[in-house]
Amino acid sequence: MSTPLPTTLRILPSITEVPRAAWDALVDDTAAPFLEWTFLASLEESGSAVPERGWHPRHLTLWRGSRLVAAAPAYLKDDSNGEFVFDSPWATAAERAGLRYYPKLVLTVPFTPATGRRVLVAPGEDRPAREAELYAAVQEYARAERLSGVHVLFPTEAELPVLEAQGFAVRLGVQYQWHNDGYRTLEDFLARFHSRRRNQLRRELRAPAQQGIEVRTLRGDALADVDADAVYRLYVSTVDKYPWGQRFLTPDFFARMLARFRHRCEWVEARREGRLVAGAFNFAGPHVLYGRYWGCFEEHPFLHFNVCLYHPVEQGIARGLKRFEPGHGGEHKLTRGFEPRLTYSAHLLLHPGLDRAVRGFLAHERAAVQGGLPQWRAETGFKEGA
Repeated sequence: MSTPLPTTLRILPSITEVPRAAWDALVDDTAAPFLEWTFLASLEESGSAVPERGWHPRHLTLWRGSRLVAAAPAYLKDDSNGEFVFDSPWATAAERAGLRYYPKLVLTVPFTPATGRRVLVAPGEDRPAREAELYAAVQEYARAERLSGVHVLFPTEAELPVLEAQGFAVRLGVQYQWHNDGYRTLEDFLARFHSRRRNQLRRELRAPAQQGIEVRTLRGDALADVDADAVYRLYVSTVDKYPWGQRFLTPDFFARMLARFRHRCEWVEARREGRLVAGAFNFAGPHVLYGRYWGCFEEHPFLHFNVCLYHPVEQGIARGLKRFEPGHGGEHKLTRGFEPRLTYSAHLLLHPGLDRAVRGFLAHERAAVQGGLPQWRAETGFKEGA
């Protein structure tokens, strides 16, 4: 029996330096859709995740000869914008101590707070072994480049043991998600709520029809008729409302998604007398729907809830999806049946003092998150035992 060739790490400045077929051969159901080559390439080619915007691609690829056996999207970052795991207090503490925090290396999908495999591994390979090889190699790279640390954002729970064995400290987060508990209809879902909350939700569900608004989802070939410019204008209508809002994505990103990534895109649109008044641009994996970009040209009561929550839930039930992740934040989701679920990140700071301080902070934060889960669950409005 021949001895396998050793693996070699190559760090690439663009996803386009990896053949699409080779990269996508590593993507499984726990990684799609955001780890697919076309999505990552579109972020770069559209000018969204590029050095001029603080994202310097440094994609990690592990090769055995000419065969790609593992990979992870990774970026050097000049700041912490668009990551959705908030570490600016760590950067401030480092600066006060006279330490350089940027650049840092992040293994993540830009602007995408969605859990999924951060390290892709080829079928037939020893997954934990390849993950460990990649993390060990990337630590050597980070030290050689004198980076402040390595951060793995939104990995799966299954990836945590290897990360911890490699010295990373795990951080807990919380998102509000809808899980399909075998519902056959939307009424099955509503039946879980106590009567007052159920009546409230039904009033909100009736609002679009009373306002003369039709809500529908377009997917697949039907997306050919969607105006990418309108999608972009709805996206900026939301981010421009807030002082902290930033236009992370360019118009070309949405055009590329509609042209090249239709098998993963869904467009929820709300029209009144044929006029587009609101919409949500979502993505779908094999079993999970991801809510992403919402906007409106007209304000109507409960329109946001219907476009971004109720309609996708109803569609998810009809299609037998396992889960709907509507995005980051939003405690209003709790009272509409979206339950708190843990998310994860992993952090390794290369300065010993800063690393100790961060680990101490994470221990306190972890206790607070775990202690808050029962109260958050109680706010869903589900009947006891439902």
